[in-house]
Amino acid sequence: MIKTIKYITLISTLFTTLTTFAQTTTSSPYSKFGLGDLSGSLLPQNKAMGGISVGLPKLGAYSTINPANPASYSSIALTTFDLGANANFRQLNTASASENNLDMSLSHIVFGIPINKKSALSFGLLPYSEVGYQYKNSATIAANTSTQVDYIYSGDGGLSKAYLGYGFSISPNLSIGTNVSYLFGNLKQSRSAEFTQDAQALNSRQQTSSSINGLNIDYGVQYIIHAQKRSRVTIGYAGTIASKLNATNSTTSSVYRKDLTSGNESASLGSPYTFDDVSNKLSVPMTQTIGFTFEKTNKFLVGADVSYAQWSNFQQGTVNPGLNDSYTISTGGQFTPDANAVSGYYKWVDYRFGLKYNKSYIHINNNNIDQYALTFGLGLPLAANRLAFYKINFSTEIGKRGTLNDGLVRENYVKFSLGFTVNDKWFIKPKLD
Repeated sequence: MIKTIKYITLISTLFTTLTTFAQTTTSSPYSKFGLGDLSGSLLPQNKAMGGISVGLPKLGAYSTINPANPASYSSIALTTFDLGANANFRQLNTASASENNLDMSLSHIVFGIPINKKSALSFGLLPYSEVGYQYKNSATIAANTSTQVDYIYSGDGGLSKAYLGYGFSISPNLSIGTNVSYLFGNLKQSRSAEFTQDAQALNSRQQTSSSINGLNIDYGVQYIIHAQKRSRVTIGYAGTIASKLNATNSTTSSVYRKDLTSGNESASLGSPYTFDDVSNKLSVPMTQTIGFTFEKTNKFLVGADVSYAQWSNFQQGTVNPGLNDSYTISTGGQFTPDANAVSGYYKWVDYRFGLKYNKSYIHINNNNIDQYALTFGLGLPLAANRLAFYKINFSTEIGKRGTLNDGLVRENYVKFSLGFTVNDKWFIKPKLD
């Protein structure tokens, strides 16, 4: 009966999360470009260590799920469940103004199921990208320098990633794996021109909605070198195959008037003009990541990753929007004072730290939009029983992105991530004496 309840809870949670992920948001003007702010296949335990992942089979004695490198699934010894959420406080600054925003969303729901001692399956749902912005530029009409017009740009939506992966050990030192992912979601963008001094003026708006879906395949390899007793070095590589996503676009143009006192808009004047079901392809580029970790079992771990993505090849239909290739450097680690201590809770806690640099695919007015971040976090073990182990993983990322040069925006942010990890012996038939 208990196992039946577990299975029902698992399936119900997954379907509930599918609906909730559609509400993922951000508040960054830079999410306007490409597919938005890319999330990465990282759980809180990885985020706390700067994002290191491809050279990480597992963390300590716990089975952990690492979708960033499916070769790591071969290290899953117990049925593993991981669920989490994010909260992101962001301050947007220009040379003359600032604005604060708070966004919250689910971050992941993933499962790992061992098949035998050498292999395991993993499946789940992760955010892939987020779009959420609103800003305006004011100007005057060239023919009449006293008439002001506001150009307002906004967007929202995002893409989610549902994946199924398998990893197995070819030998005690070598593991490989692959994920097959389905990317799906909706991106909405709007452009408006509003006359701010004339209540009788006709304002215009164009809204575009894109429904996006398609398959994506990534793969990974991990090789373990046993340096000395209870120490090992793991070298990892992971890549994503370039793919094409389907995009169905609908664009609506309308005109309206606006009350200058209340800000209320009238209904659309006349019938909106709509282009429906215009289809094209989005070219998602190849990505590659290489990394390593050095681990003293149940004591400490340090590592680094370097990743590269060919976003200069990204195309929307036949249009190349001019994105740059991007790369990310991550370094970090974990320290556990004494995982085998018989008392003293803080000796069992995992203390994590890291640094991250990202050269994004965005380049505006000869300015690269770079990101710098400091990360830290905790792995908090909970009371365990004979069959199950529980841990709460908490991470904090403090960083900045962008620049104040040439009228651009600099973002200062603090991002909190919380995850709950369960290791349990599901799917095992008990033996009775």
